[in-house]
Amino acid sequence: MTKPMPTWDEFMVSVLRVFSDGEVRTRRETHPLVAKDAGLSAEQTSELLGSGQPKYMNRIGWGMSFLARTNALSRPSRGSYVITNGGRALLKTFPNGFSEKEAENFIDSAKGHHSGLVPYTPSVRASDTTPTEDTPGETDTELDPNEQIQAGLKRIHTAVADELLIRLHQNEPNFFEQTVVDLVVAMGYAGADGVAARTQLTNDGGIDGVVDQDALGLNRVYIQAKRYSLDSSVSRPDIQAFVGALHGVQADRGLFITTAKFSSGAKSYANSVSTRVILIDGPRLADLMIRFGVGVQIQQTINVVKLDEDYFE
Repeated sequence: MTKPMPTWDEFMVSVLRVFSDGEVRTRRETHPLVAKDAGLSAEQTSELLGSGQPKYMNRIGWGMSFLARTNALSRPSRGSYVITNGGRALLKTFPNGFSEKEAENFIDSAKGHHSGLVPYTPSVRASDTTPTEDTPGETDTELDPNEQIQAGLKRIHTAVADELLIRLHQNEPNFFEQTVVDLVVAMGYAGADGVAARTQLTNDGGIDGVVDQDALGLNRVYIQAKRYSLDSSVSRPDIQAFVGALHGVQADRGLFITTAKFSSGAKSYANSVSTRVILIDGPRLADLMIRFGVGVQIQQTINVVKLDEDYFE
């Protein structure tokens, strides 16, 4: 009797075993190797989701995404993966397989002991969006179907948010600056006849974009975009310099947007000055990009129906 197809987290040990040889591989190259390690049958590898994607590839993809976010796998170049020292430690500790929770607990306890293994910090509201024991894809659950849909969407948004920040950090600074301007426009701040553009002003203290919220430019918003390392912090001096640049152009408001996070000193300073400065860190940036459709596409639309009681009255 063929054993059930592994769940996405059950595939992770096979993924690490495949990568344990130290080779760099793409997902496409990894799929058949993981399927062989997991002992999938021809019937299982031919099973498709409603979208047309093979189910096993989808589950392996989720497993690889989790391992990459926890730094058990790293991405030496776009679309490719390789095992880290942390991934080797995880595989050595759980050679027969591990759950998502076991991996997270191991990562927390291994902090500072294994090079290449760092705690997973989800991009968007960690406690609400990460996969949990209550949100399996296709198993029995206490959640009703609508709750399962919402839980699944949160998981997808978390994965996409992580990828957005990685891609923004991999691209050139001017690409990030243009993305920030595109986002502000998508959010409606340019108005019906407004203008938004990147700028290279001299002696501007780092103002990267200007949004005219009306056709005459009477109401302007200034933007600073900093593409910092995802695990770094924007400090108080950075915000002070931006406020100084705003004063230089007689502006009373500005947006400071980064792929990183803000230190407590930066936040307290922004709240203490009379100039209105809005701070948007990496997680909130990714959330806004998803919400307003910048850098993402709608892959599938699902219609959820209910009985029309009025029809039967």
